[in-house]
Amino acid sequence: MNYRKLSYLVLLAVAILTVASVYFASRLRFDYNFDNFFPKGDPDLSYYFEYRDKFGNDNDYLLIGLDNNNSSLFDQQFLTKVDSLTYFLQRQPHVESVLSPTTVKSPVIEAFGYFEIPYLHVEEPERYAQDSVMIYTSKELVGTIFSEDARSVSLFVQTSDNLSKPDSDTLMAALNQKLAQLDLPDHHIAGKALAQSVFVEKMKIELAIFMSASILLVIIFLWITFRTFWGVLVPLVVVLLSVIWSLGVMGLFDKPIDIMTVLLPTIMFVVGMSDVIHILSRYMTEISHGAEKIPALKVTLKEVGLATLLTSVTTAVGFLTLLTTAITPIRNFGLFTAISIGLAFILAFSVLPAILLLIKKPNPVKARKVNLSWPVLLSRMLMFVFRKPGFILSVSALVTIVSLVGISMIKVDTTLLEDLGDEDPIILDFKYFEDKFSGVRPFELHLMAAPGHTLYDYEVLQEIDKLETYLYNTYGLNFITSPATVVKTINRAQSGGLNEYYTLPASPQQMQSIKRRLQAFKNRSELRSMITPDATEGRLSGKMTDIGSAKATVLNDSLRSFINQNINPNYLQTRLTGSALLLDKNNEYVTKNMMQGLLIAFGVIALIVGFIFRSVKMVLISLVPNLIPLLMIGGIMGFMGINMTVSVSIVFTIAFGIAVDDTIHYLSKLKLELSAGRPLLYAIKRTTISAGKAIIITSCILMGGFMTLVLSTFDATYYVGLFVSLTLLFAVVADLYLLPVLILYFYNPRKKEER
Repeated sequence: MNYRKLSYLVLLAVAILTVASVYFASRLRFDYNFDNFFPKGDPDLSYYFEYRDKFGNDNDYLLIGLDNNNSSLFDQQFLTKVDSLTYFLQRQPHVESVLSPTTVKSPVIEAFGYFEIPYLHVEEPERYAQDSVMIYTSKELVGTIFSEDARSVSLFVQTSDNLSKPDSDTLMAALNQKLAQLDLPDHHIAGKALAQSVFVEKMKIELAIFMSASILLVIIFLWITFRTFWGVLVPLVVVLLSVIWSLGVMGLFDKPIDIMTVLLPTIMFVVGMSDVIHILSRYMTEISHGAEKIPALKVTLKEVGLATLLTSVTTAVGFLTLLTTAITPIRNFGLFTAISIGLAFILAFSVLPAILLLIKKPNPVKARKVNLSWPVLLSRMLMFVFRKPGFILSVSALVTIVSLVGISMIKVDTTLLEDLGDEDPIILDFKYFEDKFSGVRPFELHLMAAPGHTLYDYEVLQEIDKLETYLYNTYGLNFITSPATVVKTINRAQSGGLNEYYTLPASPQQMQSIKRRLQAFKNRSELRSMITPDATEGRLSGKMTDIGSAKATVLNDSLRSFINQNINPNYLQTRLTGSALLLDKNNEYVTKNMMQGLLIAFGVIALIVGFIFRSVKMVLISLVPNLIPLLMIGGIMGFMGINMTVSVSIVFTIAFGIAVDDTIHYLSKLKLELSAGRPLLYAIKRTTISAGKAIIITSCILMGGFMTLVLSTFDATYYVGLFVSLTLLFAVVADLYLLPVLILYFYNPRKKEER
């Protein structure tokens, strides 16, 4: 067979496919869609979509907080700027409405007409004292539009439903330009449009940082390992092709790069390097022993081919287990990373041998020098294992017990922007709205009048009022709008606009006149987003601080209990819904999905090890050094007080799928040694010295690559980088110290295995 011609054909085919991959990768776009993090397939999700079709989205808004440099908000220059910003926003595309302190008005209904009196008379500073009294005796204004300390104001900007990324960018650019023009530097912004715009920009920057850092680290490790130009260049070429092909597959299926798949290029760069290192390391060993290129490649592919295939399968399975989650970005991340791992394997065993056959044979003397120190180091490590097996087992048992204590301290909890660090500007702005105003966490309760009633019936409104009282006093809402608040507003308007009449009418008879007013106002946008035209369905919306999903779940259970005991279903029926509820429900899936994923991964590993050794004992032995690192990570999380969130939970399945590769390589080499008739003790020695080098090198490269992710401002990315790196560190120690001890103590190969 003409291997050179075959090599050229392989490289030509790869080049053609790479060009196609570059084309499809060029079509990739960045995206951050808040709705994608809702749990797919959950019955509450379909209910929410129906609810949203009737009343609109509960998170399509922007909050703009403005401080007057720690001075009173009742300052004409400051309020004039606020008023200019208000009118500017009202004219912007994709802005439905703006609720502003300078335009909010108190309706007054008298016998001879309907009036709206401004709460603030911006152009008449002499009336500010009177205005402040009116404002700060109106419960619905304080903490929503005006801060309690009278130093800040807030604008509520309702945007178009499901605003796209380009439209969000346009709106945010116009807003920031206007804020700068008006000289309003002390401003704070929160909302979906901001998050969508900022998150995507962060992803673009971080992708460039991760890839640059990973390439630099890999070059350093490759140079330390092989000390030759081709030993650095060839692996880089193969792995970069893997990354390009991975992005090409995403582009082919028109999948955008989101907060999860932004990790894929970096992960593929370091994970794909694992196969290449094992092949090159074994190849260099054969060359150092004087073998020619083709025989050296044949031995290399024979000895590491099956093991590398199995490790690719286990790593892919680790990512495929993410398909058990209900979160679309995580599912896509798992699927496309698994596909990419398969592509990396194909490239490693096609492009790499082709290049090695075409380039000049490495110098055997240099190859021996590179390999010279490794046997000495690994022999010393193995001597410690043989001398201190009891110590190693005792330490492992102690670490396991301590880790279990830490795991018992882990809490399952999430917040709305859990992926951002505490000092991120977006988080600081969210905290500003929690400190100064009602907060940013939305609350939605679907109100349904019982058959034969409408939400404007007096008895139904009384039930809604009871709900509002509970939600204010016990649940923790800081702001509420509902059909009852609309009725209270009209009742006050009919009573001269006096705040003491911001209550439900005193009798059903008084309610009749309000009903007539509501009938006249039914086509106004404020009412259409609050109640259906037939008045049988409505919404109770609110805002509160972002208390986290764990506490919110407890509050929701208490609310349901209150409704069951105190709200008459013959008048009013309710159901909790909304985006915050759906994100909270992810908590229900976190532990379940993580355990499902790990069980699947454990099962696949058990099948692979069982296939290699035909031994149940060896299956159990192989799982122990991979289970302990996971327990250690869980223990560290517990002691550090890190909550178990959706983004953190994926660390375990990813880490297990990658870390188990070292075990597979070790056991595959051990099987070859035993099959060659070597005694168990000697087989362990040869396995450690032969496979140990590649295991340590690949683990260092993987750890270095994943550690670049700690540079991220996203908590999900940061924790994936930190904990996967730690898991790999613990796993390589367990494989080189604990695994040999377990094999010596608990595995007795049958005589036929030793022959």
